[in-house]
Amino acid sequence: MNNAASTGNKTAGLAPLQVWIFNCRAKRRLCWLTYFRKSNHTRKDIMAAHTITNEEIKNTLHSVIETLIDGQEGFQKIGEHLKDDTLKQYFLAESLKRAQFRGEIETLLHTKGDHDPKESGTASGALRRAWGDLKARLGGSDHTLLETAEQGEDAAKKAYKEALEKELPLPAHQLLSTQYAHIQQSHDYLKAARDSQK
Repeated sequence: MNNAASTGNKTAGLAPLQVWIFNCRAKRRLCWLTYFRKSNHTRKDIMAAHTITNEEIKNTLHSVIETLIDGQEGFQKIGEHLKDDTLKQYFLAESLKRAQFRGEIETLLHTKGDHDPKESGTASGALRRAWGDLKARLGGSDHTLLETAEQGEDAAKKAYKEALEKELPLPAHQLLSTQYAHIQQSHDYLKAARDSQK
């Protein structure tokens, strides 16, 4: 199937400007300047089709914060139950790193006028932390605890990926991109550590 046919199905029913925006995103490049020169649309039309509201920015960042709270608490609790001292130190450092990431995002939210970020994690995060506690009480091995942590990092990767797919302002996008790179490295480390425990 050629590329034009595959994008044609996804853009059926969209206005010409929306189709053009979709095609530019699909090619992973921005074509605003070229489009602006070749079209009779005003800059205001183009920006209106491309902007994200402050409320959407706030909700997106709050979603990432909730995941970071889950990670911070999860790393701390699991770290306390690990038997391997090196892993224990790594988990406690990662817990602090999630707190740092959360603080950086909250600072960004303060600049947007949001002075009351949520203080709890996600419902699924509470379940995941409870599962980690239960396994620790039942004598869960380091391998089992590492599996739990890896699942938590999968959720964090998903939250960051979804946030970065949105058209966030440059400072927010750069901050999340930097943090996402660390989350990916942490996930890979946990996966390798889990595999070595088999």
